[in-house]
Order: sequence, then structure tokens, then C-alpha cells
Amino acid sequence: MRDFPEYRHVPLAVGGNSKQRGVISTCNYIARKYGVRSALPTAKAYQLCPNLVLVPGRMDVYRQVSHQIREIFSRYTHLIEPLSLDEAYLDVTDSTMLHGSATLIAQAIRADIERELNLTASAGVAPLKFLAKIASDMNKPNGLTVITPDKVQQTIDALPLEKIPGVGKVSIEKLHQAGLYTCLDVRQSNYAELLRRFGLQGASLWKKSHGIDLREVVVERNRKSVGVERTFSENISTFEECWQVIEQRLYPELERRLIKASPQKQITKQGIKVKFADFQQTTIEHNFRVFNLDDFYPLLQEVLKRQKGREIRLLGVNVMLKPEELERQLCLI
Repeated sequence: MRDFPEYRHVPLAVGGNSKQRGVISTCNYIARKYGVRSALPTAKAYQLCPNLVLVPGRMDVYRQVSHQIREIFSRYTHLIEPLSLDEAYLDVTDSTMLHGSATLIAQAIRADIERELNLTASAGVAPLKFLAKIASDMNKPNGLTVITPDKVQQTIDALPLEKIPGVGKVSIEKLHQAGLYTCLDVRQSNYAELLRRFGLQGASLWKKSHGIDLREVVVERNRKSVGVERTFSENISTFEECWQVIEQRLYPELERRLIKASPQKQITKQGIKVKFADFQQTTIEHNFRVFNLDDFYPLLQEVLKRQKGREIRLLGVNVMLKPEELERQLCLI
């Protein structure tokens, strides 16, 4: 919309151009009023919004703009934890910019982005990491939400549990079945019972509901896995077809990405992902220390035992990288 003014007042989406197989990557707010959203099949998006304008992604442009935004962030703090191309945590606790005011820094960053890149940005300011992320979504697009320390518990108590990062559709159904709808419900619950019913997630929700989030902004992250997948324009069904896709298309691309992430191709696991025509998905992985095409063969045989006559719409392969810390320890032995 920034680069092509003719798109500014129409329902617009970025995604696959195949109405049968494409998936929406993102869309503007005009399209969202029709029910279009990310991860929605393109065919469904056109049903909801027949006049939808669909354009292909421009990843090179996104990376360039992301780099420019990151440079703006760095003017105010060096403690930056990227979450994606367009989202990041910033720790400004010790920043001396703008009298150390997190609110003023957020306002300045948003102003810099708009002035220099002609883009709007939303921001959330809070003393807790998870709460800052939630706050950043409260006044989209182009908004700023500030949750001061004295308002933290009041804000948390009113939060629906589906707003908590990491709580998905399956989890929320189970929480609702237990009579838990807000963070206040969780805060007033018995901790031992939460732990028994929901395990680690129950413990995490209990802490967040009490305003406890001790996670720091992590400047560097070690990549844990590398994968590549393909959605087919027409379904495939046989082992031979699947193996041809892995051998000729997926494996070469996976090897290229793996070498970039780990030049020595140090891995601990190899895996396969399959999505069937009914959109049911299954994965399989085994421990392997050496990256090898032949090791995908028995994995494919095993995972297709779950096919049950269904056609296949997506096939993917992946590897788990060896942790750097483990590599260092092994070198010292």
C-alpha cells in the first residue's frame, strides 16, 4: 500500500496466487472486515471477499525494511530481540535516551519509522515481557498502549486467556471447560489443581496471572531447526510421487539451507511433515547424526502408513540442529 497507491483503498492480501492451493500470508484492515486473515486458504478468502486484490510477496523488500527498522531500534537500545521481520522486544531499562522514558522512546521510534519509511507502527510499553506484546496489539493499527506498573495487575485480571501468547485453540477449549476464561479466574484458582490439569502451561498461566514474567530480552538466539516444504497445485498420493518430490526438490533446498545454518551439517534429527487433503497433518522424526538423503526413505515409508487412502496436499522435510553448547562440550572432552 505504501509503494502502490492504487492498493490503499481496496481489500488487499499477500499470498499464493493459486485459488485452489494458495494461502493468505497477510492482508490489510479493509480485507479483515470481510473475515480474511493470515493462514486462510486463498479460495476461502475469495468466497468471503470476491473483490479481494491478491499480490505476491516481496521478501527482499520486507528484509530491507526490517533491517531499516532494526537500525532505528538500535538508536535507542542495544537490547533487541527480534520475533519476526516486523516485530521485536526492546529492553530500554538502562537507556539514557529521552530521560529513560519508555513511553517517550516508543513515541520517538514510531515517529522515526513513519518519517523515514512512510510506515505506521504500533507499540506496547509494559514492565513485563508478555504484557508488552499484548499491549502492542491493543491499538492497531498505528497505536501506542502504555501499561504502567500500578495498572499491571488490573490489566492482567481483565485479560481473556486467549490473549496470552502461546494459548491456542485447543488449549483455550480445555481452559474454558475448566471454567477458566480470564487471568483473574486463573489467579483465583488452586495452583496444584492447575498443575495437575494443565501441566507446565498451567504453571505458566498461573505466574503470568500473578504478574510474574522474569524472562529477559534475548539479544541472540541459536537456531534449532531448518526445514523446507511444498504445497502442491494438485494432490499427490503415491510413495513414488512423494519420494520424487523429496529427492529432486525438497532435499537439495534443505541441504542448501542447512549449510547456511551449519556449515558442518551438524544435526541430531531428521523429520518429515505431511498434510493430507482433509487438512489433517502428521509429522515423524528419528535421531540421525549425519545428514543423508537415504535416511528420509524409511521415514517416508513409516509416515505414509498413516495415510489411510487420503491424498497429500503438502510435503515437508526438516532437520534438528545440534546445539552449539553440546558441540562445545564435546570438543572439550
